[in-house]
Amino acid sequence: MQLPPLESLPGFRRRFRVMPAPDCVQTEVEDDFHCMGVSIHHDGRIANLVEPILARAPWTTCPGAVEQLRQTFTGVALREFTARGEKQANCTHLHDLALLAAAHAFDADPFVYDILVSDPVDGKRRAELRRNGEVVIGWVESGFRIIEPAELAGMTLDKMRPWLDTLDPVRQEAARLLRWANMIANGRIIPLENQSDATRMPPNCYTFQPERKVVARRVGKIIDFSTGTEQPLQKQVVAAP
Repeated sequence: MQLPPLESLPGFRRRFRVMPAPDCVQTEVEDDFHCMGVSIHHDGRIANLVEPILARAPWTTCPGAVEQLRQTFTGVALREFTARGEKQANCTHLHDLALLAAAHAFDADPFVYDILVSDPVDGKRRAELRRNGEVVIGWVESGFRIIEPAELAGMTLDKMRPWLDTLDPVRQEAARLLRWANMIANGRIIPLENQSDATRMPPNCYTFQPERKVVARRVGKIIDFSTGTEQPLQKQVVAAP
């Protein structure tokens, strides 16, 4: 039986835009719960100026992560961004944007990643990442355990590192972004009241650190991009360099 196009199904949508330019690279992301961007100004080697923007975020404490990202990456060599670490001390989404920017600082052309994750049907989700409209990687999972394709069957999303380490850089980046988006997509099926107590969360991001999660309150507009005509990143988040 032929499956319906993934874009026709209700579900999570996430779009990244990567825009390299001389001396500056910019990245943006928008999904159901987030809208943000990062500009990295550099001299060809070192990040001289880091400019994060939080246009939409889910917690009252998230804006403090802007300064944290500046402190993490200002003065750091672009090729050392991944080794710099400190992801859990930062907003994980801004941190991902910074790494994506550093990885593509010297690309010739801009590009877009679109991630689509269907809502569960009979307990199964379809997930796919496309670059400029072309499918790069995809899978079907149930309960965060992949069931298709056959070569990944049985692998759980939180235990993918050994497989990821075997991939070439292009597919590895795509797989990492898809895995993380697939996990975020689960927020669509959890009642908001059950995900609005930050004190129940592990300390895996800026807001969920012990000193902040006790004061964090849920805010932010949630947008379902799989209904209607609105699409992620219809408006540019960062200003042109």
